[in-house]
Amino acid sequence: MTDHPLTDDVRALLDDARVRWAGVPEAAQRLAAARRRLDGPLRVALVGRVKAGKSTLLNALVGARVAPTDAGECTRVVTEYRHGAVPRVVQHGTDGAARDLPVRRVGGGLRLDLAGTPPEDVAALVVDWPSPDLLGATLVDTPGTGSLSAGTSDRTHAFLGTGAGLAGADAVVHLTRQPQPDDLAVLRAFQAATGASGTLTTTITVLSRADEVGAGRMDALQAAAAVARRMSADPQLRAVSSAVVPVAGQLALAGRTLRHGDLLALRALAGADPAAVTSVLLTADRFRRAETAVPLSAEVRAALLERLGLFGTRLSVALVRTGVDDADALAAELLRRSGLTELQRLLRVHVTARGGPVRVAAALRLVEELLVEHPVGGADAVRAEVERIRLSSDDVAELALLARTRAPGGPLPAALLTEGERLLGVAGTTPAARLGLPEGSPEGALRAAAVQALRRWREAAGDPLADRAAADAADVVVRSCEGVLAALADGSAGAGPGPGRAGGQRHRDQQEQDGGGEQRDAVEVGVPGGGALRDAEHEQGR
Repeated sequence: MTDHPLTDDVRALLDDARVRWAGVPEAAQRLAAARRRLDGPLRVALVGRVKAGKSTLLNALVGARVAPTDAGECTRVVTEYRHGAVPRVVQHGTDGAARDLPVRRVGGGLRLDLAGTPPEDVAALVVDWPSPDLLGATLVDTPGTGSLSAGTSDRTHAFLGTGAGLAGADAVVHLTRQPQPDDLAVLRAFQAATGASGTLTTTITVLSRADEVGAGRMDALQAAAAVARRMSADPQLRAVSSAVVPVAGQLALAGRTLRHGDLLALRALAGADPAAVTSVLLTADRFRRAETAVPLSAEVRAALLERLGLFGTRLSVALVRTGVDDADALAAELLRRSGLTELQRLLRVHVTARGGPVRVAAALRLVEELLVEHPVGGADAVRAEVERIRLSSDDVAELALLARTRAPGGPLPAALLTEGERLLGVAGTTPAARLGLPEGSPEGALRAAAVQALRRWREAAGDPLADRAAADAADVVVRSCEGVLAALADGSAGAGPGPGRAGGQRHRDQQEQDGGGEQRDAVEVGVPGGGALRDAEHEQGR
């Protein structure tokens, strides 16, 4: 993640603030943590209840079995996974001491062990792993919330900063089967701890173990997609999360780690008597039996079940029967259907691509909070510098507005809310994503859509019946439209992060042109499935 253009200004602001609040230990500690965070890697925490599938999903995101998925002692501590040239495990104790632990590699993955240290004496484990998927962000596996074990849930709450401390993550992937009130409370507390209350881009919700929806039938992933759409319409969840995506974690991990031996076993099942295969795949117990009518040993079947699960084995056999008989093709199909590909896209759009502005905005809000909680000398100068930095970047203003769009009585007009959020970058920060057009659309179509959007939002900003908050909000969207047109004029239609104030300002005196565009939902819920799945379902049913 590259630095935001205003990162140097924010560093200077935080350094100055640390001097001003030196006599307030709690404030100084929060400022020091924010300063360190500004220069460190982006951190994304996986959060959810016990057995929500956090570790399995983390393994799928990393592409290796590095996180323990059993109920052992290592699942009771916060564990960070960051990119490193060579594998390394460091244990940080609650007493501040750090020591290296043995690196035990098993089957291309990692086996963690606390080496006799009680979990309550471990502040965190830090794992370095040479995975390119960790270059964009550090992933953090957290103990399950709602745990009956004393202190287990408390470690997650402390890490997320739900007490007085600063949050240990910049964004959260929240895994759930059905959001509960205390789950939403955790997310709201996390956003408050990051100084990002209501900032939708800091949280993505995953409907976990999606293959178990509908009792694991062949249409389970489609049923899960329907459930995710209903969840995404929940006003309480929409207020704290940017998207809901169904993910089958074990299926995703199977796609990331599929071996040639797995394919050979699946081919053997696909070529066996269909009635016999259907019979043994009814339950996991049947598939494990020592004696069956399929041409695979009990050991091979047990390994398939451990790696793919019952649903994944059924689906893979059906796919092989329909002609997906290449290891790479099968792995890609499993990944797409699992929902992992969509989750990775959402992480790029909502977290990685906007990590810089998210951190800048969070740092500014932190300083503003301290000005209220602990007034100090020279407060007016600090407040003026915060405002100057915020006004120097459109993407910071966009995040500030996105934090308020879904709150009751939000400032954007209801009729234009979906388009407004999209133009602010909630679905992506490229011109095409902001305008609701397919990537690769002709520049003329993008420009025409941007001009029409600009006209609509200038009218909204100039509406004499609009109150001040609504007019100011519409003006932020106007600047976003101008930034899109500036990016198109610069030839950067495929560029990533936000338009930037300078680009928008350059365009504001340009002549407008007529044009048209189309709209789509601000955030699409990933729907695993497609034509090949219908073929697989037909084959399995037959």
